[in-house]
Amino acid sequence: MTEKLRLGVNIDHVATVRNARGGDNPDPLRAALMAQDAGADGITAHLREDRRHIRDADMAALKDKLSIPLNFEMAATAEMRDIALRTKPHAVCLVPEKREERTTEGGLEVARQANVLADYFAPLQEAGCRISLFVAPDRDQVEAAHRIGAPVIELHAGAYADAWAEGRWADRDAEQKRLVDMAIYGHQLGLEVHVGHGLTFDSVGPIAALPQVRELNIGHFIIGESIFMGLDGAIREMRVRMDAARA
Repeated sequence: MTEKLRLGVNIDHVATVRNARGGDNPDPLRAALMAQDAGADGITAHLREDRRHIRDADMAALKDKLSIPLNFEMAATAEMRDIALRTKPHAVCLVPEKREERTTEGGLEVARQANVLADYFAPLQEAGCRISLFVAPDRDQVEAAHRIGAPVIELHAGAYADAWAEGRWADRDAEQKRLVDMAIYGHQLGLEVHVGHGLTFDSVGPIAALPQVRELNIGHFIIGESIFMGLDGAIREMRVRMDAARA
């Protein structure tokens, strides 16, 4: 029997809307609890250094109130590690972060800073957090993640998603092949393979169909689509499309 593909829902952009005019609404925790009820298998939130969307209090509330796993996305800084050690989420996903970017633009550079990253995440592993590295679908990066003992990789699907959205079909096919090849390679190395960034109802199918992939993390599209069909409806529709592709 095919193993169920997990769906992690990223609620960052509920906080983006809240922060656009201040105050407390819409509440990211409320969105996370609704996502949990709609069938999400986990909640992802990225606490950026500039606090542009998720705030420290959001992370604490999510950890306290959720009954499904919390995936804490963060840059590999001393401040973020201290917060993660206090919060003790189920998972920590290390991502690259630049102040000027609108969203995470690429994968973490693991191959050239392997020893630094291994030392960085060791205390988090000791505290019981599952470590994931957000990497480009690149053989050197996947191999380096395995070499330093990260149990999970999340492959950055941004180039694939952009090519799909822009109708660049040759590029889409090439990027899809990269994702397929690195999902297979990561699985062969014994890594748990996740994929995230930019997936939509249309583009999720070919990725969800990969048997080596255990989890998809999807946020911006689901939150955007919830304007038109409600958060519950958007999550359930994504779940339907993932399950159909998996079958």
